[in-house]
Amino acid sequence: MRVLVAMSGGVDSSVAAARAVEAGHDVVGVHLALHKDAQQTREKARGCCSLEDSADARRICDKLGIPFYVWDFSEQFKEEVIGDFVDSYARGETPNPCLRCNEKIKFRALLQKGMALGFDAVATGHYATLDDAGYMRRSKDENKDQSYVLGVISAEELEHCYFPIGDTPKPQIREEAARHGFSTAKKPDSYDICFIPDGNTQAFLGSRIGLRPGMIVDQEGQELKQHDGAWNYTIGQRKGLDIKEPTADGRPRYVTDIDAASGTVTVGSREDLAVSTIQADRLKYLHPAMDGELECEVQVRAHGSVVPCKAYVDRDGDKMTLELKEPLFGVARGQAAVLYLPSTDELGDIVLGSGTICGTA
Repeated sequence: MRVLVAMSGGVDSSVAAARAVEAGHDVVGVHLALHKDAQQTREKARGCCSLEDSADARRICDKLGIPFYVWDFSEQFKEEVIGDFVDSYARGETPNPCLRCNEKIKFRALLQKGMALGFDAVATGHYATLDDAGYMRRSKDENKDQSYVLGVISAEELEHCYFPIGDTPKPQIREEAARHGFSTAKKPDSYDICFIPDGNTQAFLGSRIGLRPGMIVDQEGQELKQHDGAWNYTIGQRKGLDIKEPTADGRPRYVTDIDAASGTVTVGSREDLAVSTIQADRLKYLHPAMDGELECEVQVRAHGSVVPCKAYVDRDGDKMTLELKEPLFGVARGQAAVLYLPSTDELGDIVLGSGTICGTA
């Protein structure tokens, strides 16, 4: 099988490439160049797409004796990921750019180019597995499971995916990398938004959205202070509100709603963050069981809690409603709701599909 390995320059994709070679596949490594801005591609940049990362990926491929290429996806990334990120915040949502990058770039764009060049599959260092029927499962390493951020790809794309390390705990992956003599064996994981190298999301958004003054109000609509832009806030935020007038009971305030059209940011107690119903659209289907009414579980953050729910999936209308059996707190529009079917075997839970949250109650 001809396998194209997406090489981020980290330890996970390094071992994924090594395992693909050891399995006897015809392997080629590719690093995705996602930025043309020198500030974002400099060495020691926070994130996963720096020049240092590209050099690390090249060294791994040299050591494995496989070809290595750098493919420029910077224009697609700017439009599909950065542009979507800014537009989403301008609408009062809280997007996850890593999910959008997986959906639009690391799988769709990469797969399209790879398939056009005659590759059979794209391999990545994600922690997820595929069962014998081709359905995605959670990784056996619950601490590193990345099935949530993969829940936004399509079933057609999943048919060409290969996750060589998804059945192995992260500490063993580092040990395996060390045995290979990979320089990435002890390389730290990347957690930052790669296109915001200094980590200052507010400054990044402010320079692109601009001042849009509005009011912060309480649950009764009483005005508490003026702000410079609703994009400064996210649902569930407690720190940085800088409201001088304390609450009557002395308890902290949280952002409970954002109306970008009027610029109104509503705050309240933690109890006001409780959500029992989720509406989602832009659905992605990874399993035929995601249809009509079904009992399942939902996850709304990459490392968030999982709760049981009853899902009402309307395929024709491209929307679904989730009635939660337990409340979730701080659920924001723009996040992904990924559905799971609890496992009845030794493998991880089955990923059914996902939707983008567009409303809560």
